[in-house]
Amino acid sequence: MPLDVCVAQTQGMIGYMLQISLQNALKDSGIEKSIVSIITQTLVHQGDPLLQKPSKPIGPFYTALEASKCREETDWTIIEDSGRGYRRVVPSPRPIGFIEQYSIKSLFDSGDVVIAAGGGGIPVIEKEDGNFQGIEAVVDKDYTAALLASLLDTEILLILTDVDKVAINYGKPDQEDLDHLTIDEAKKYLKLGFFPSGNMGPKIESTIDFLENGGKKAIITSIENVFDALEGVAGTTITSNEL
Repeated sequence: MPLDVCVAQTQGMIGYMLQISLQNALKDSGIEKSIVSIITQTLVHQGDPLLQKPSKPIGPFYTALEASKCREETDWTIIEDSGRGYRRVVPSPRPIGFIEQYSIKSLFDSGDVVIAAGGGGIPVIEKEDGNFQGIEAVVDKDYTAALLASLLDTEILLILTDVDKVAINYGKPDQEDLDHLTIDEAKKYLKLGFFPSGNMGPKIESTIDFLENGGKKAIITSIENVFDALEGVAGTTITSNEL
């Protein structure tokens, strides 16, 4: 199936699983809330130069022979992935909006719990005739989350990952976990290369975008620490200025 259709299918399946889990959890807590999943199309600019630079690994690993055969039979770009085998790579353009953003905001403002933009959203472009078309790409979920949060005028952006805190010199003997970052500090560490583009970089860039567009604070942490992080006693909090 085309990649945009795969993203739509995944949004539906995972959206349903999140919906029923949240419905049951809220019911057990005596909370009456409507929960809605939106199959979300993320708009990207057809002139985005990143569309010409496949960089996002997706799908299974292939042997060298399998990779060679795929190149012959498809128009895929396939590269060696860190010595682990060969994988397909696709473009990862930046999001600029959402086709369903007004519906999402209307539901959000009415008090519904809205699940949207799963997997970064279905990547679509607007053609010269005004029609929309899905494309073979993957939009980074962190950039998508930050943009959606800004469009909804939310105060807090919470990004969950597999580490408890953001760190500099990650994985080295002098690793330093960070409880708090200002925008200026985040930009400095980003420029110095402490946050790689394939790992923490997009998360930090997304929090900066969110804060510069009016957000109050952003938090990066693991799902295990989410409640403590919202209370300010875990995770890494990023703000415009010092706390």
